[in-house]
Amino acid sequence: MPRQRDERIDDSVLTAVSALMREVGYAGLTMEAIATRAGTTKPAVRRRWQTRQQLVLAAMARDQVGLVELDTGCLHCDLIGQLEALRIGMEDPAMYRVVPGLLADLVDDPVLRQDFLDTVWEPRRASCVIALRNAEQRGEIKFDDVDLVLDLFVAPVVFRALFRHAPSGPDLSERVALAVLAGIGNPGPYRCGQG
Repeated sequence: MPRQRDERIDDSVLTAVSALMREVGYAGLTMEAIATRAGTTKPAVRRRWQTRQQLVLAAMARDQVGLVELDTGCLHCDLIGQLEALRIGMEDPAMYRVVPGLLADLVDDPVLRQDFLDTVWEPRRASCVIALRNAEQRGEIKFDDVDLVLDLFVAPVVFRALFRHAPSGPDLSERVALAVLAGIGNPGPYRCGQG
């Protein structure tokens, strides 16, 4: 009979990964350091996750940095909330020290890339799709390609967080939302309470 997996070890390992990502970044993250911080052994970690990349994805999925679920009935408000959560999440020092290296690893590893899309990226996209589809049903917006619309919203926030070539303060979310809504929205106000 196989041994029961101890969830406390899983939790302590993922907590260690989250802390170490902030302290040493992606390049400095090792299985040895993770095991030591978690108070367990390297074999115990490897039985659960074979690579540090898998560990990073598991920690990011657990921590849900930048993920909110909003459907207030005001698309403008929902999009601002979504974009702000993403912007703040991407400005987290751990994310800035981890995401570029992780993205580089995704290029040559299709399984890792799919895991990233499924566990980290898709939950964020799915929560935005709900708000967009509901706004479409209310007649506020019209679009044919939901993936393109989502990319239009997210790309400026992600690019500025990764490359830091331009400021990404709180007004960025508002400006991005209004610019994209101007392209997909039906005539009329986009902000709740405007007449």
